[in-house]
Amino acid sequence: MSRRKWILAGLTGAAVLAGSAASVRAQAPAAAPPKAATTAAVKPPAVVNGEIITKADLDAAIKQAGQSPVTLTEDQRRGQQMQVMGILVDEMLMKQFLAKNAAAAKPAEIDARVALISAELAKEKKTLADLYKEGDQTEAAFRADVARTLQWEAYTKTKVSDADVEQYYKVNKDFFDKVMVRASHIVLRLPPNATEADRAKARQQLTDLRAQLVAHKIDFAEAAKKYSQCPTAPNGGDVGLIPRKMAVDENFARAAFSTPVNGISDIVQTSYGLHLIKVTERKPGEPSDFSKIKEDVRFFCVDEMRMSLLNDLRRTGQIEVTLP
Repeated sequence: MSRRKWILAGLTGAAVLAGSAASVRAQAPAAAPPKAATTAAVKPPAVVNGEIITKADLDAAIKQAGQSPVTLTEDQRRGQQMQVMGILVDEMLMKQFLAKNAAAAKPAEIDARVALISAELAKEKKTLADLYKEGDQTEAAFRADVARTLQWEAYTKTKVSDADVEQYYKVNKDFFDKVMVRASHIVLRLPPNATEADRAKARQQLTDLRAQLVAHKIDFAEAAKKYSQCPTAPNGGDVGLIPRKMAVDENFARAAFSTPVNGISDIVQTSYGLHLIKVTERKPGEPSDFSKIKEDVRFFCVDEMRMSLLNDLRRTGQIEVTLP
């Protein structure tokens, strides 16, 4: 069974609510998370709007991520912790949001969804017990995931209409038609603490470089090798074929798909830095039929809404991370 079908069936709350690395998930407690103690001698790994993510939560989620086949360096171990913590923070933010903005799922609704999942598992000769074991979670944690999935579904039904879904399809038709473009880029990285002067300097450097590229005074691939601050630089900045959605930063994808073959974009800003993008190939894909893929379109539309909501919640929330 595909990952998408499991998500739509409400298999795991993490896949729907956190939206990344569904297999990396702490067990959700049935009760509300404990409030942060202001006088605690040792700080918890994270506090999200006053609610604690405990070390036990973090350790359990890292365990669920699976054992690395090689021994991790200290930097790699900390990177893994940060990645997993990001997922746990997103889960907490979404649980808090749903508690305030969506009615709790009724026990009968949870029972019905669990029965549906059980029936789907039976087709694969598996049981709910097998699922709990594979996910290293309890029945209570699983039912809590299902409850939050139902909450999220109920919330999105009031926010995403059929007209919204059709409009999303029209705006993103290249994605659903499986159009691909091959792109190369030159990127100047900007650290999180970059000043306006730093940004202006990088932008001017790329502006001057673009003028040389457009005038054919320098080859794009050679310029990428010389100036780009990306692992793709030795390959002339080639990032390969990309779809319209879900593969790279949205600003990058939007610019790449609006640039003609052999054209060079204006300066594009992403969380990674400032880019110049050259499109070297465009594969047309095949025409899609909205009436046949409407539910797939709805899934992506809702998922993008979730990602946008999480971005807002991260920006406005009070989040303190103190990893061990």
